[in-house]
Amino acid sequence: MDIILPVAGLGSRLRPLTWNRPKPLVTVGGKTLLAHVIDRVQPLDPERLIFITGFLGEQVEEWARRNYELPLEFVEQPEMLGQTDAIGRTRHLTNGSGLVIFPDLVFETDFSRLEATDADVVLYTREVEDPSRFGVAVVEDGRVTRLVEKPTEPVSREAVVGIYYFRSMPDLHKAIDMQLASGVMLKGEYFLADAIQIMIDQGKKVITAPVSVWEDCGTIEALLDTNKYLLEQSGAAHGALSEAVIREPVSVHESATIEGAVIGPYVSIGANAIVRNAIISDAVIDDGATIENTIIEHSVIGRNAHVSGAPLTVAVGDQSNVSVKSS
Repeated sequence: MDIILPVAGLGSRLRPLTWNRPKPLVTVGGKTLLAHVIDRVQPLDPERLIFITGFLGEQVEEWARRNYELPLEFVEQPEMLGQTDAIGRTRHLTNGSGLVIFPDLVFETDFSRLEATDADVVLYTREVEDPSRFGVAVVEDGRVTRLVEKPTEPVSREAVVGIYYFRSMPDLHKAIDMQLASGVMLKGEYFLADAIQIMIDQGKKVITAPVSVWEDCGTIEALLDTNKYLLEQSGAAHGALSEAVIREPVSVHESATIEGAVIGPYVSIGANAIVRNAIISDAVIDDGATIENTIIEHSVIGRNAHVSGAPLTVAVGDQSNVSVKSS
């Protein structure tokens, strides 16, 4: 099985963090989003990982080659024309089954049932209270009959989370060709749901499978909620910190410097970060950041940023310098 990872998006809802790095390389719970996703698919023993890159794609390639010894492929999507335009660019690589995952989420599910499925497509879903915010799957007699984007009426509560299994990627590519030829798009982009609907209309068997956890990472607020979830699951992840008061759960990289600080709860601190004379809670502090003489809560601090001064709630991009003087 191939794992297809579309990572070409701009990640505009996560700015300023994504001005100079792709969204899948944003850190949460001590790892990048991509690392969390790949960790969850490695038990499938994938044939290869296929990354569909775009904005700052060279960073994704450099990161993947540095961290993984799996067979890796990289395909560029030069223009943001949507999901199926991106996936269609992998047709020369994908001849068997494939698992497509949009890596802006943290999830938990059981992929082992794919070994025995006779379905052509498996959509991973989660029941939600407000389906009007999501694309949903309408299921009748165990099969998906229709996909509806942000329904105005309650046709289904099964939200599609961004994970899709295709028993035959060539079948998907044929549906994509039909979609592109007919010009079925929304706001200038081609969506995967429309290609899957073509497969449904052709009689392909499309079913759903549940995810037990679905943590979105598309906004700063969602990123902090996901950070909390991950830290609660992993527990303590730090060495002995003699110059700090730790309020679990926290994750502190072994190369970070902590001096005279109160850390936690729900704090992730990256490699080579420096925290001096500070109180930090509910925050993600990325690699190389420096936090001094301040109180920070409910905040995300980018790589190599420097923050000091009065108590703050901030989202600070990479290499920024923030200094606030109290009146």
